[in-house]
Amino acid sequence: MNLITAALAFLLAFFLILVGITRVGSWLIERHYPPIGSFATVNATRMHYVHVPAGPDADLPPLVFIHGASGNLRDQMQPLRPLLQGRAEMLFFDRPGHGWSERGGRNDNPHEQAATIAALMDHVGIDDAIIVGHSFGGAVTATFALDQAERTRGLVFLSAATHPWPGGATAWYYSLTATPVVGWLFAQAITYPAGMMRMPAATACVFAPNAVPVAYSDEASIPLVLRPRAFRSNAIDVAGLYDYVLEVAQRYREINAPTVVVSGDEDTVIYEEIHSIGLARDIPGAELVWVKNLGHKPDWVARDLVVAAIEKVAGKDRDLDSVARAVEARIAGDVLPAGCVNEKAPTAELAPG
Repeated sequence: MNLITAALAFLLAFFLILVGITRVGSWLIERHYPPIGSFATVNATRMHYVHVPAGPDADLPPLVFIHGASGNLRDQMQPLRPLLQGRAEMLFFDRPGHGWSERGGRNDNPHEQAATIAALMDHVGIDDAIIVGHSFGGAVTATFALDQAERTRGLVFLSAATHPWPGGATAWYYSLTATPVVGWLFAQAITYPAGMMRMPAATACVFAPNAVPVAYSDEASIPLVLRPRAFRSNAIDVAGLYDYVLEVAQRYREINAPTVVVSGDEDTVIYEEIHSIGLARDIPGAELVWVKNLGHKPDWVARDLVVAAIEKVAGKDRDLDSVARAVEARIAGDVLPAGCVNEKAPTAELAPG
């Protein structure tokens, strides 16, 4: 056996070992984080969801929550359901390809996912709702408002990703994983072992400068994204976002639903100066709530503000600025940890002072 043959044999063996580790790891993840809701096949997609009925004294319209990249229904349900239980009918779900939902045949962009969400609403009997979208879910939320205007009672954007950003680049591993063949092989072998090693640091930067809540990854079932199929669905979502919003962002002025945009000024994941300010600029009548020293996770760090934003969109008299200042007082001492960077967009002068 010559050196080239030996090297190829070694690489193949190493690859198969990684595949085996990933399959065992994925099995363990699924055992630890089983489905917690119901399943329904809508728009040719088997969806996993939790439908929470309204209480007898409900004072809010139905609420539909759309989670972001790398997440699942628990990422919004864990912090927000207890605060809204009984006050509104609520629908939480794993976006297509995430959590326990299958990808289906037509869910590779926010437009297609919005159609699947509308079909799921039909299934559970929700005619219209306030749509609450976080991060990548913000692009789906804006698309839903465009495609399903008659079903949109209002919009709440939380650290949303909705507009083209300078260069359109994203993390190399998303671009690689989204490619045919090579991306599939990468997901089968690398995402689980590499993801498990990187998860604590990555999670810290998602929350930065704010502290990660105790047991967050476990409570929100975040390791589910490290299974190959879920990671590849996530990568296709993220890698395709720039081209999608490059086109659809031009239509945001058509949205006429009551809208609140919640954003922190220390977001290390997205350019808040582009996305959040862009939404407030482009959607007629939208209210921007700018929170100093808040990172990418207002759904966990500023739960009271998120609930107040929902109430405001529902027509209640809420002073969101006052609630935001209370949040700022709580998190004023939070510090950006080493290794996390809040990169500012070239248009940072657009940010309010």
